[in-house]
Amino acid sequence: MARHYSTRKALDIIMHSDCEDGSSSSSVDSEADTEEPSESTEDASEVGTDQLESNSDSSETERGGEMEEAAAGWTSKNGKVFWSPTNTETLRYVPAARSLILGPTHYVIARISDPASSFALLMTDDILQHIVSMTNLHGRRSIAEWRDMHTEELQAYVGLLILAGVYRSKNESTLSLWSETRRWRRDDKLAAFRKVWDMWTHRLPMLFSPFSDVCVDEQLVPFRGRCSFKQYMPKKPAKYGIKIWANCDVKSSYAWRLQVYTGKAAGSPSEVNQGMRVVLEMTEGLQGHIITCDNLFTSFALAEELLRRKLALVCTIRRNKPELPPILLQARARAILSSTFAFTKTHTLVSYIPRRGRNVLLLSTKHCSPDVSDEMKRKPVIIKDYNRCKGGVDNLDKVVATYSCRRRTHRWPLALFHNLVDISHYNAYVLWTSMEPSWQQQKPYRRRLFIEEVGQMLVTPHIKKRGRLPRSSAAATMVSDLQGAAAGPSLISERKSRRQCHFCMDRRVCRTCCKCGKLICKDHSLSICSPCST
Repeated sequence: MARHYSTRKALDIIMHSDCEDGSSSSSVDSEADTEEPSESTEDASEVGTDQLESNSDSSETERGGEMEEAAAGWTSKNGKVFWSPTNTETLRYVPAARSLILGPTHYVIARISDPASSFALLMTDDILQHIVSMTNLHGRRSIAEWRDMHTEELQAYVGLLILAGVYRSKNESTLSLWSETRRWRRDDKLAAFRKVWDMWTHRLPMLFSPFSDVCVDEQLVPFRGRCSFKQYMPKKPAKYGIKIWANCDVKSSYAWRLQVYTGKAAGSPSEVNQGMRVVLEMTEGLQGHIITCDNLFTSFALAEELLRRKLALVCTIRRNKPELPPILLQARARAILSSTFAFTKTHTLVSYIPRRGRNVLLLSTKHCSPDVSDEMKRKPVIIKDYNRCKGGVDNLDKVVATYSCRRRTHRWPLALFHNLVDISHYNAYVLWTSMEPSWQQQKPYRRRLFIEEVGQMLVTPHIKKRGRLPRSSAAATMVSDLQGAAAGPSLISERKSRRQCHFCMDRRVCRTCCKCGKLICKDHSLSICSPCST
């Protein structure tokens, strides 16, 4: 059966064969001139021995050439990057000096006094006032007798959402703050929520200085309604939803920067180097940190650009990248649990074989030595550091979903607003516990206590305001009459003991009619809803 070669491999074979033919022809000619006729009459056994000896000599020569090539180094597939098997010339990554304190900033320290104040730093009065003004504007346009909404009512609504998340009743239906018929601006797919989103995300980096390790990954907000930038991600639990690029602190999972992915514009080509663009935007303003991301974002150019910004990168990398040496992509002939390293002056590449036929590639600008752990699987230190830091965004999704206030909705701005509230009270919890580490420290469910306290503080002002509403005696009588009429002719139990039904003497019941007070059984009663009773 004929063997098939790629164009690149065929050219390499032709060039290699030309060089070999030239050298071999000269040697063969010289041997032919000095060869005696008697040597051509050797027996077959001697010829076979000579062939075996020549084959063994050639194989040893090839192995020696490979060892010399490995000792010299490898060139990448595109021929632009030279990788060395040793780290003699690799520079050690030195984090840049940071003058800022880690954790909550001075701005937060001066303004936090209780859990509600930490939440107010994220859900500010400007954000609430903008939502209230836009809601009132739309209400006046669509409803003739619209009553203006106030900030206290919106705070109470947010507090009810938070308490509903604490009490695990997030899927109960509720009224929305936004309408389906909002005016759509073609130049911005996020126009219906852009102002609130930008005001909120602008404050996230102001309140917290992340520790040395940060993680850039994707977050999927569950949503199955109509949305032009809805994404399908089969590896996520929700599968359908709105994708958000997220940058989180690894130690606390604080959401430091978020960006909604709205897809490409209509008629425009697909974005080139999207992963590099996302990581650079998500890490803007950081210095001296170590960025961890997966192979969706990774490229050799990204690692170089982050180094220029005084940031290190630890990430998995896809095998189709042209900067990788071909020898590290081979996995069949290598031993299981073996590691092969390659170095440049600023980059370290490792190829790890966890099982037969499986090759894991990682790129790092933080590590500069071929260190391998002493555990049974003999994983490189680069992989252990990557596994430790890769779950920053995934852990945020996990903790937010525990007490989420998300509710079923077909309006994507409301889905994003619920996610905004969830992340806000988690970030507020991180700020508060960083400021008061001893607060409820003995309680294993202190985050639940924090959320409950924030929800109660948001609801309380509106409850007090409604309790002070002016109401005359006539108005109070009217309200009680309306409440009684809305209750309808329901069967009310007024007795603890059972007695005979008024219409049939063979049954003992405890239910009475709400109008006449007679004892009645199921056969002599009628169920009716409140609207039909009026």
